[in-house]
Amino acid sequence: MSNDVKLNIEEMIKAGVNFGHTVSKLHPKMKPFVSGVKNNVHLIDLEKSIKEFESSLKFIASLVKENKTILFVGTKIQAKESVKKTAQDCNMPYVVERWLGGTLTNFETLTKRIDYFLDLEDKKARNALEKYTKKERLNFDKELETLKIKFEGIKRLRKLPDAIFILDLKKDLTAAKEAKKKGIKIIGVVDTNINPDIADYIIPANDDAISSIEYVLESVKETILNSRV
Repeated sequence: MSNDVKLNIEEMIKAGVNFGHTVSKLHPKMKPFVSGVKNNVHLIDLEKSIKEFESSLKFIASLVKENKTILFVGTKIQAKESVKKTAQDCNMPYVVERWLGGTLTNFETLTKRIDYFLDLEDKKARNALEKYTKKERLNFDKELETLKIKFEGIKRLRKLPDAIFILDLKKDLTAAKEAKKKGIKIIGVVDTNINPDIADYIIPANDDAISSIEYVLESVKETILNSRV
């Protein structure tokens, strides 16, 4: 593989990448990626996972070399901070709070809201809000806080992303559906309870354990940074 990101089965096992969901939650299309069962939990076949993972990383590398944008999405509680940090380290946009319906399908309207947020942020920084009453300034502060939660990660996104990386396709299915509608390629982490067909590029892996999430994100980050050299 180019860009020298070496996926290591022992490290993946150590990080718990191979633990899927309980047997009853299996999505039929994930059957080919299951190698066995342990304590009623499906085990992901890491040999097969690595093949898909490498192909996803190659795609990510090709995007980065062309200076393309990847939007990171991870709204599940245990993944938020890791997704945010990875995206920031890679200088990519991210969504780690609730996905706002229409983020991709109604991008023009979203951009207007972002412009308003940036304008308000700028006025605050320049002390241009000082002319207002204390109560009005307090209201602006509250509004800024709300807008920051919604838009901080995508405030530099001036056009639709070229691809979207989704950490949990079940939780952030709306994001995937919007990406599909707009013809945006989806790179998705797929656990054993998810339909892999949703994504264009898959990473079969445990999407619940922090250690597994971090292993996946670290590999993605390394690929992005190496591809810029």
